[in-house]
Amino acid sequence: MAISLSPYLNFAGNGREAMTYYQGVFGGELQLFGYAAFGMKDMPEDGLMHGQLEVGAGLTIMASDAMPGAEQTWGGTRVYCSFFGDDLETQQRWFDALAADGSVGMPLEKQVWGDIYGLVMDKYGIEWMFNVSVPEGWSQQG
Repeated sequence: MAISLSPYLNFAGNGREAMTYYQGVFGGELQLFGYAAFGMKDMPEDGLMHGQLEVGAGLTIMASDAMPGAEQTWGGTRVYCSFFGDDLETQQRWFDALAADGSVGMPLEKQVWGDIYGLVMDKYGIEWMFNVSVPEGWSQQG
């Protein structure tokens, strides 16, 4: 049996912009489908009905624009997108790209549990956690 879990992000009208930004950070193949293409009345013509970014290696990010007025019902739900793995170079590149226009909650550095960890909030308010198994011979000085 195969099961996968992918983040499905919801935006308040800027989903296309966000997904294009994420493609610039993570690479991959991006598909964007607007409400207008499906004739959905009462929805913003330029709104994102569904976006999907296939990065590869098991990473798919999906998103849509919220229904008008939905942001009032979100209720402060907090979700973090977490990366785990041993590819320090890739995770460092992604962390730095998201941090360039966002804010670092915790720098990407060695932690008490032995791994390299960092937290960044991107310019859209999405928080990304990075946990890298320490590569052999790694030092804090790089």
